Amino acid sequence: MLKFIEFSQPLVRDTQLIPESFRPLIDAARQGRDLIPVVRQIVKGLGFDSFMCGFSTMLRPDRSANLYVFTTLPREWVQLYDQEAYIEVDPRIPLVYDRTTTMVVWNAREFCGRSPEVDRFLKNAEKYGIRSGACFGLPDDHQNGVLVCYNSSVGEVQFEAVERNLGALLSFGTYFHEVFMRTIVENGIPSRLRGATLTKRELQVLGLVARGLTYQDISVKLSVAPRTVKFHVDSARTKMCALNRQEAVALAVKAGLFDVLP
Repeated sequence: MLKFIEFSQPLVRDTQLIPESFRPLIDAARQGRDLIPVVRQIVKGLGFDSFMCGFSTMLRPDRSANLYVFTTLPREWVQLYDQEAYIEVDPRIPLVYDRTTTMVVWNAREFCGRSPEVDRFLKNAEKYGIRSGACFGLPDDHQNGVLVCYNSSVGEVQFEAVERNLGALLSFGTYFHEVFMRTIVENGIPSRLRGATLTKRELQVLGLVARGLTYQDISVKLSVAPRTVKFHVDSARTKMCALNRQEAVALAVKAGLFDVLP
């Protein structure tokens, strides 16, 4: 499980105002304790069962972005999401990125029947207690957007209930990302994706990059959004510890991962 290391300097100065309900998070981070039980308890108090914060960011100006994900969900779900390339069919993604900083309430039944791929995603998500929820995006100064998701195992989240807790939901997601970002940037904590196996889709995308195709070219060829292509490249790079996409392609070729370029 992801743990925060101890800090030589406090995460938050004592002069800053911190919501009382968030203090357990700060205490756990300062003491280097596992954040998952703490976050799970806070999220439960907000009316949800699980939490996820994912983003890509540049730790140094001369490097490409690395992907980072924190979640209270089981590791098995994270691995399944990665290997099945669910980023391409997760119906929450376009909702959030089309409405940055706006909270979106969703229920699985609204997306059922859109495609066999979406239905398979929803069926597997339900096994891990993801049947509905609320999510929003944040702009990120370092590179790309930030995705914050609150998930529920109930069939339908009531819009009114989310509206009542809207301030707390937005502020916790924003505050958690600030704590997480500061930890990564100031302490150089590597992504948990480092060393993971590349997916078939990531290899396919890298192969197309190796042939000289642009992200826009690849998005048309694969019928996915350009941001999804970039996600696959950043994910592959992060797993391979490559500084940029060119190095990722070179490492893949050296490892014999491309028998025949697609």
